[in-house]
Amino acid sequence: MFSIENKVAIITGASGALAGSIAESLANAGVRLVLLSRKTEAVASLMEVLGKDGDRARAYPVDILSKDSLQKVREAILKDFGRIDILLNVAGGNLPGATIAPDQSVFEMSISDFNKVVDLNLNGTVLPSLVFGEVMARQKEGVIINYSSMAVERAITRVAGYSAAKAAMENFTRWMAVEMATKYGDAIRVNAIAPGFFIGKQNKDLLTNPNGSYTQRGETIIKNTPMGRFGRAEELNGAIHFLCSDTARFITGIVLPVDGGFGAFSGV
Repeated sequence: MFSIENKVAIITGASGALAGSIAESLANAGVRLVLLSRKTEAVASLMEVLGKDGDRARAYPVDILSKDSLQKVREAILKDFGRIDILLNVAGGNLPGATIAPDQSVFEMSISDFNKVVDLNLNGTVLPSLVFGEVMARQKEGVIINYSSMAVERAITRVAGYSAAKAAMENFTRWMAVEMATKYGDAIRVNAIAPGFFIGKQNKDLLTNPNGSYTQRGETIIKNTPMGRFGRAEELNGAIHFLCSDTARFITGIVLPVDGGFGAFSGV
């Protein structure tokens, strides 16, 4: 029921920790992997782990904010793999100017950085979905999984730009799910996962001190997470594997939280 062996999966933002974890998990399940990043050198270490068998895993450079760049890499992927079964839109991130420091107010936010963060987190999902989703429409089957955030449902302080972008991305997820199912058949599904708090490259300094203890923000998050800890990257993989498989064939347009109970807790 859960088999996804020999499916072809594209992972955007493949150089990140969460992307690397799901890449290894999918590879172990027999999935053929397409790793997309701005520079292939950024995923060199991941390719070492996955092995250099070009039939099982390949890395391609691409600008996910350029439709032309995405269309060119799409043709290369189809030439090498023949089809596209799964798209994981993992790429995203934040910028200091779109984040409100404790001693700042929202009125001091950089609109330039805000726009860049919205572009990356919203359009960086929309454009790959349109370009690779077109292949799925022709095939009459495929799975798209987007990466959302706890910052959508609750007002997480400081991350104004990121929160706005992920909220819009969730709306697009539902919209795309309806569009694909009604026009191209019930074998195309579009969903999202909403990770809770996981420590990665971008937020490590925000959540932990040099000695490994938690910062004040890290402590606040832990106090509001019923499981009392941060998530581990591999704890997202089962949910993704499930959504990619035929076991979830009647599930589309949802956002699945993987958050240790953070979204359920009122804080009191």
